[in-house]
Amino acid sequence: RYVLCEVVSEDPRCRQCIEDRALGLAVRDAIARVHGDYGLACCSISFTVKYLNAYTGTVLLRCRKDSYRLLCSALPFVRYLESRAQRYPCFLNTLHVGGTIRTCQKFLIQYNRTQLLRLLQNCKNEEERQCIQKSLLSCSLTEEQSQSGDEEEDDGTE
Repeated sequence: RYVLCEVVSEDPRCRQCIEDRALGLAVRDAIARVHGDYGLACCSISFTVKYLNAYTGTVLLRCRKDSYRLLCSALPFVRYLESRAQRYPCFLNTLHVGGTIRTCQKFLIQYNRTQLLRLLQNCKNEEERQCIQKSLLSCSLTEEQSQSGDEEEDDGTE
């Protein structure tokens, strides 16, 4: 299973300093505190941080199908991330649990779209509104695929 989460923190430096290794250690530590050695052993078999976007705070975790409930129940107990000998208080908000990366990707696109619509309602001027509308229109899975295809064609012609 794939667990899609977001790192929520009041400290803006937290997102900039996130590393997948530190996040993995924090999650493993939370699993050990909540479920003990048995839970840690069950979750550690195929646990990995598959994707981490430090800019948006989006995290994709992978674990075995049998142990995803143990993982999900331990995620609220991640209270801080440690990076470069500093602790940044934060928490992980679980957004979606999916069977494939693609379903998580589709959910994330829809989630980002609804977040942008909320921002659109709170715009104070026309310039902000146009910027958010442009972002909203660029949220599509097919556009990403066509851009990656264009890049491959560009590499072949040089």
